Amino acid sequence: MEGLFFNIDFGFIEGLVRGYRNGLLTQAQYMNLTQCDTLEDLKLQLSATEYANFLANVPSPLSTSIIQEKASEKLYKEFNYIRAQAVEPLAKFMDYITYGYMIDNVALMITGTIHERDRSEILERCHPLGWFDTLPALSVATDIESLYKTVLVDTPLAPYFKDCLSADDLDDLNIEIIRNTLFKAYLEDFYEFCQTKISYPGNEVMSKLLEFEADRRSINISLNSFDTELAADDKLKLLPNFGKLYPNGNQLLSRAEDIDQIKIAVEQVGEYKGFFDSMNSSDKTLEDHFYQLEMDLCRDAFAQQFSVSTIWSWIKSREQEVRNITWIAECIAQNQKERINNYIAVY
Repeated sequence: MEGLFFNIDFGFIEGLVRGYRNGLLTQAQYMNLTQCDTLEDLKLQLSATEYANFLANVPSPLSTSIIQEKASEKLYKEFNYIRAQAVEPLAKFMDYITYGYMIDNVALMITGTIHERDRSEILERCHPLGWFDTLPALSVATDIESLYKTVLVDTPLAPYFKDCLSADDLDDLNIEIIRNTLFKAYLEDFYEFCQTKISYPGNEVMSKLLEFEADRRSINISLNSFDTELAADDKLKLLPNFGKLYPNGNQLLSRAEDIDQIKIAVEQVGEYKGFFDSMNSSDKTLEDHFYQLEMDLCRDAFAQQFSVSTIWSWIKSREQEVRNITWIAECIAQNQKERINNYIAVY
């Protein structure tokens, strides 16, 4: 019955996204890419995939950054096309997806400003999906309160800044604290939205995906806080109040002072067990393990019908695919063919 009503508003979009998902590179296509000797060969191989002639108007010589930029542009165009077709609550759901990129852009602009970097150079590095009209004005702010009152008060991020207005001077540590505080508020808000506004089974699948996102942030915050002046209580305030590690794991992570203590906190969750063990015996980093688990969760999300979670899963899968293409291109450009297979398989 839920499928009948779901398809009235969202059937076309789900069909479109599943079509995009079927266009993801296959293992055989990845094998062809890894056999390339030059970037021109890579371009030729990609022309036989869904990427088609995305590099047709790019003059030689090709560079890795151009390949990454053009592959990303294809994703952004498809996302914006889907977003233009969406009605509530899916339209709001897709807005929430962009808020994470907005937060990254805000942090990037503030960091670039305090280090006196060229504004046009910083704006070029901002994520297109996180763009908003007043973003360039961030370069004039000198403290977080003026930043909020003059620029951010009219953006969707305004509600997330209420816990940041007491921040001290804008230096690298405080900017990272502000960024993580914003992400915590954003993820908790997104999680609540999915629980209350998204129908079953989409709410259930999105809960799993966002819980993983929350846990990943908690682990990374704990790792990155080593050798800083951040107290355990302050660290705990940065960790999202949901996820498989919440609450006991978060408590342990906030007090962790070395890798072994983080390992103890993390291993109570089966999916994360062994992440730190295999890091010593393989070429995989912790981030690689996170990416691999994320792809597994996204693949499982596509097994569920009548769910808006396929949109989130498709975006994350395509972002990983772009990272894979960039990695392969970089290995070719630097003649590091022995490392070319160290990409993360999407499906």
